[in-house]
Amino acid sequence: MPKIEANEKLFFNLLGTKYDYDTLEKKLVCAKAELDEKPDLSQSEDERVIKIELNDTNRPDLWSAGGVSRSLRLHEGAKRSDYSPFLSKEGDIKDCGGRVITVDAELSKIRPFMVSFVISGKPIDEPLLKDIIQTQEKLCWNFGRKRKSISMGVYRMSRIKWPCHYKAVDPDKTSFVPLGEEKPMTCREILQNHPKGKDFGWIIADLPKFPLLTDDSGEVLSMAPVINSATLGAVQVGDSDLMVELTGDNIENLVLSANIVACDFFDAGFKILPVKVVHPYETALGKEITVPFYFQKPTKTTLSAINKKLGAALTKEQVLDSLSRMDNDVSSREIENDIEFTLYPPAYRNDFLHEVDIIEDVMIGIGLDFFKAERPSDFTVGKLSDVTIFSRKAKEIMVGLGYQEMIFNYLGSKRDYIDRMNISADKIIEIQNPMSENYQFVRPSIIASLLRAESAAANAIFPHKIFEIGKVAFLDENENTGTRTIQSLGFLTAANDANFNTLASEVSALLYYLDHKYEVEEDSDPRFILGRQAQIVLNGKKVGIFGEVNPQVLENWQIEVPCVAGEIDLEELMPKK
Repeated sequence: MPKIEANEKLFFNLLGTKYDYDTLEKKLVCAKAELDEKPDLSQSEDERVIKIELNDTNRPDLWSAGGVSRSLRLHEGAKRSDYSPFLSKEGDIKDCGGRVITVDAELSKIRPFMVSFVISGKPIDEPLLKDIIQTQEKLCWNFGRKRKSISMGVYRMSRIKWPCHYKAVDPDKTSFVPLGEEKPMTCREILQNHPKGKDFGWIIADLPKFPLLTDDSGEVLSMAPVINSATLGAVQVGDSDLMVELTGDNIENLVLSANIVACDFFDAGFKILPVKVVHPYETALGKEITVPFYFQKPTKTTLSAINKKLGAALTKEQVLDSLSRMDNDVSSREIENDIEFTLYPPAYRNDFLHEVDIIEDVMIGIGLDFFKAERPSDFTVGKLSDVTIFSRKAKEIMVGLGYQEMIFNYLGSKRDYIDRMNISADKIIEIQNPMSENYQFVRPSIIASLLRAESAAANAIFPHKIFEIGKVAFLDENENTGTRTIQSLGFLTAANDANFNTLASEVSALLYYLDHKYEVEEDSDPRFILGRQAQIVLNGKKVGIFGEVNPQVLENWQIEVPCVAGEIDLEELMPKK
């Protein structure tokens, strides 16, 4: 989970009040946070550091002293900030006063998107400068996948000549003085010799050209996402006007990150000046984007749904007050003996995907102490579910057949679940706001997880026989939710003599001990070799598949030995009641 460090004086100044640490720890619950470590009381207030651990990775707006203090402040009933003076919306774009950045068309396949804004109004002190750096690191490291998807640069505004230009350059013919150096280096030399180049150069090292941000006089601001220049990119205590820019491969995540930083600075007493970035190609938010920009969509729920899920009897007024304490704009209307709420999240949040997210905000906003403990009214006896009992029986059989059990994540990447498996994405569930592309899709099959394990096991003695029993999910229009989740058994053997016939005998043994008679029919699954695969049919219904893994799939995973694999829907094998 993300952890942040906040200068004590800065934090309580932003909060507008001061708590003792025991009280602060209780208050942090509303921000899904807790004290990771109390400050050293032997130090002065200016030196003391509060260490906070965040328990929610869906709220990057909380990964700063400004974000946490805002959450606590509003939860206690403080007046909400009005971000409208600098926040553009569709159809209502703020004046940029000549602050414009143009984007080179060649960047479309390199690092395509950029957003920017300006901070102005008062000098930056040392605690705030440290918090800027921390926010930059947290957003770019956690939310931005170690700068691959999001990088952020901060520059001294006073020396920048507008408009600025984000362009693709020849890395061997373009040079500038990077931060921490005194002499010019080519972009390629920075990747090879500069500490930051060694840390983050892998992101752009194989690209034909490198992204470079310059002002209108040709002065370099940065080579995103690696390093700032030593001239305009060396921010110091006392600077009063700063330009912030973010580059990456997802425009909505970039705008959200920019909104987070801008709202933090506005709450700290700074003035926010919008910047327009002109892309020569389409983005999800248009070609010309003036940031900060509000792009969040409304979400709806009803009073009956809220009370049902929370086990409460809240009134309309209580719900509206709770959601306001979470900095949401909410409207309500009466519908068929119920009340419907429409929530518009603040500009720095984009985590409302379902009505349950609104209900969670109601719960946090009204306070967990509001809900009193109740004794159960029914007598129940705990026991294992039927599917768990049946799964354990299947596990014992698989172990008896010489397989070793594995456990994998349910979320993965497009590369693993789709590209490497030679399948289409038609029925695969994609996460709408993933924190990382490595956890972007819900797995539709266990076989991909097994192949991933096998790709890292080349040094182990063969044969490798592994299996997992776990959940898989996929799109299904026949279900009310549009998706279906099942308990599945996946198995794989990697060996020089791995073949269809041997696996067929193991499938036969498994189904025999699970007390099932089955049939096999020819299949054409692209994951397997045509003619060396079969679907398992039970009572006229397909319940599984097995066969020899397609050589192309093995090559995609860089597996050099033959593999056979299969997967069975265990829920279809369970005794019917």
